[in-house]
Amino acid sequence: MSAASPKVLVIFGTRPEAIKLFPVVAALKQLPGLTVRTCVTAQHRGLLDQVLSVAGLSPDIDLDLMEPGQSLDRLTARLLTGLGEVMDAECPDRVIVQGDTATAMVGALAAYYRKTPVSHVEAGLRSGDIWQPWPEEVNRRIVAPIADQHFAPTDTAADALRRENIDPATIHVTGNTVIDALHATRARLAEDPSLAAGLDGIAARFAGKRMILVTTHRRENFGDGMANIARALGRIADRPDTAILFPVHPNPNVVSVMDEMLGDRPNIARIDPLDYPHFVRALGLCEIALTDSGGVQEEAPALGKPVLVMRETTERPEGVAAGTARLIGTDADRIVAEVSTLLDDPSAYAAMARAHNPFGDGHSSARIAAIVRASL
Repeated sequence: MSAASPKVLVIFGTRPEAIKLFPVVAALKQLPGLTVRTCVTAQHRGLLDQVLSVAGLSPDIDLDLMEPGQSLDRLTARLLTGLGEVMDAECPDRVIVQGDTATAMVGALAAYYRKTPVSHVEAGLRSGDIWQPWPEEVNRRIVAPIADQHFAPTDTAADALRRENIDPATIHVTGNTVIDALHATRARLAEDPSLAAGLDGIAARFAGKRMILVTTHRRENFGDGMANIARALGRIADRPDTAILFPVHPNPNVVSVMDEMLGDRPNIARIDPLDYPHFVRALGLCEIALTDSGGVQEEAPALGKPVLVMRETTERPEGVAAGTARLIGTDADRIVAEVSTLLDDPSAYAAMARAHNPFGDGHSSARIAAIVRASL
């Protein structure tokens, strides 16, 4: 380890990783005597670039590995050789990865091959089912035995790591850095509303209606699940008092189904994916978040928004236990019924909206940076 100025290499490749790591990078850069380098794999190119632009983060290394229709085999192989070359050139004293992506899993593996210590941000999330979410559940399990610093967002995540015989001394409950990102972005929007002015037209169009924010992109929902979600959205949009704001993930498995089954409906705004400031504003505008995403389960409760999760399992059971989220699967009748209950029963809505958010207090990144610095 270099005594003069230890070097940390932060690796990420997708939009969610960038959102959850930009406050960590900022916190690390505030510490004296530490060299911080960032490497993006661009596993998701366009969605990643949105976050980099808003965060004012210019990566030091950009592998630009995204290809249309790329198989997991090919992506994994290209990540391993690409990140290996980066580590050989950079010789970091510590590598930081986040979450459950192919980039995180392979980044940890490439570091292990070089006997470089690994810090895992958002460690310990488990659904208990290796097929849901797929392949993320296995990705994060592969990182666990490699990392020597596990930044668990909650006590539940920390307990999951202990059950896997991870050394308790290496586990740190820090909260989730997405809450840091959310608070930072809301503060920026308060100072400069023009950062999310792109939603002005939709806010005016749906004024007086009760807005539902929809996000869906999980692989395990492709096919019948996505078709069921589309059917449910069509039925919900038939309500005259309700509007749906739907930033559509660019994956053809999502776009083609929604194009075919929803067409153009006056109460549904199907729009391009939102950059992070616009997404934060959308969360503020909506009454309910209807999602199969992981991050939304953490972000929406911070704004007092109930989350209905269109999945059978979740690696974030804390939200379900706290009452901020509910697992509802992808049965169209069930989706419509759960949404209708929240729209029509004020007490049911209030019970979820007022539930305690278990995912963080907005100071997770500073805790992580301090622990990383102390280890160097």
